[in-house]
Amino acid sequence: MTLIDGKATAAAIKAEIKQEVEQIVASGGKRPHLAAVLVGHDGGSETYVKNKVLACEACGFRSTLLRYEDDITEDQLLDVVRQLNDDPSVDGFIVQLPLPGHISEQKVIQAIDYRKDVDGFHPINVGRMAIGLPAFISATPLGILTLLQRYNIPTSGRKVVILGRSNIVGKPMAQLMMQKQYGDATVTVLHSHSQNIREECRQADVLIAAMGRPASVTADMVKPGATVIDVGTTRVPDATRKTGFRLQGDVDFDAVAPKCSAITPVPGGVGPMTICMLMLNTLKAGKKEIY
Repeated sequence: MTLIDGKATAAAIKAEIKQEVEQIVASGGKRPHLAAVLVGHDGGSETYVKNKVLACEACGFRSTLLRYEDDITEDQLLDVVRQLNDDPSVDGFIVQLPLPGHISEQKVIQAIDYRKDVDGFHPINVGRMAIGLPAFISATPLGILTLLQRYNIPTSGRKVVILGRSNIVGKPMAQLMMQKQYGDATVTVLHSHSQNIREECRQADVLIAAMGRPASVTADMVKPGATVIDVGTTRVPDATRKTGFRLQGDVDFDAVAPKCSAITPVPGGVGPMTICMLMLNTLKAGKKEIY
């Protein structure tokens, strides 16, 4: 059984990015600049943004953090987005989700210039990705693709089963795994209302779990020799930890791992790749590859 090490893979990719950035700067080019907009004081969002700033440092990027209280109005936030769209020094930017309830996340996402949308959430990027045109691909699906490629896990002609149909993971993952240039696989998408979930999962050569249900993928759902990619990260109480909780994936790791040819752990699997892929998208934005 191969443990797919997302942390080590992400570190290697960030080192590659830094090397390329230094070559760009040495030849007179511009250092890529990522801006992040953080509204309010959500604990998870604070952690994510802090990690993104640290990743920018590791990649040799310039980074800017714009913080606002959660009473900012929708119009004010949209004005911030317009300013970032128009700022030639900013190559890409993200508006950290979730946003306060009085602000329409979709309205904010659609206001972002798709050429600076390094999260890959804008409908233009989603649509271009779906038909195989150059686009910013959202970070988690791109991270999963990259892990499969770097660990030489074959997908062409294989059966890939995706548990979950979210706009951020399930849907784009299905699109990418179907496309000849990426997964070239036969894809089944399962969700909470699907029938015969266990039987469908047992047919998977590659099983991607992204439902947000801790330890819901059990050993009897996995075909011997399958590759299992666990996207889930749920905090579950754990009195033995200093924090009082631990991160639990969607997969019952201890039971499932012995059946697999390869599996991602939680933490240390898909998670580190997500921020790393945001850095890769920022490099692409700095090089003006999406236009």
